[in-house]
Amino acid sequence: MPATIDQSDFERPFVPLAIAVLTVSDTRKEGEDKSGDRLAARIEEAGHKLADRRIVRDEKDVIAETVKEWAADEAVDVVITTGGTGFTGRDVTPDALEPLFDKRMEGFSSVFHRISFDKIGVSTIQSRATAGLIGKTFVFVLPGSPGACADAWDHILGRQLDYRHKPCNFVEIMPRLDEHMRRGGRSV
Repeated sequence: MPATIDQSDFERPFVPLAIAVLTVSDTRKEGEDKSGDRLAARIEEAGHKLADRRIVRDEKDVIAETVKEWAADEAVDVVITTGGTGFTGRDVTPDALEPLFDKRMEGFSSVFHRISFDKIGVSTIQSRATAGLIGKTFVFVLPGSPGACADAWDHILGRQLDYRHKPCNFVEIMPRLDEHMRRGGRSV
């Protein structure tokens, strides 16, 4: 079920974001990427712009370089990855991206697992879903299942990436995200 917005939320204007989607998989090809398709559809249905979309192999360097490229691009506000969050040897997405995080978003993983538990029970512990901030870019690392991507968008991201959502959302803090970078002597 897509995120619902309380009518009082319409006091604020909708602010479209530019969101890039990265599918991490050794086997998926364009036309077979159900998780990426689901995310792209929800992004566009919500009124946001799909800034870019790619599929890369489960290789730490390739994952990290792609996300760093998007994080450095002023035209990309958010990156969502899907795939590579499990425990097998080829599941390396969190390992590739967490070292890049300037700030980790501990609450995302907690809330994601709470929602996932209601759907798949204790199997949720097999996911290392995570999120953080690279410079001024929000990065969300989701499992590769279409259901997990839908749950993350419908119950977390759809709301937090909508400026109208109250009492708070990520969009309203975006203009201030580089404060910690300036204070720390770093530039984005």
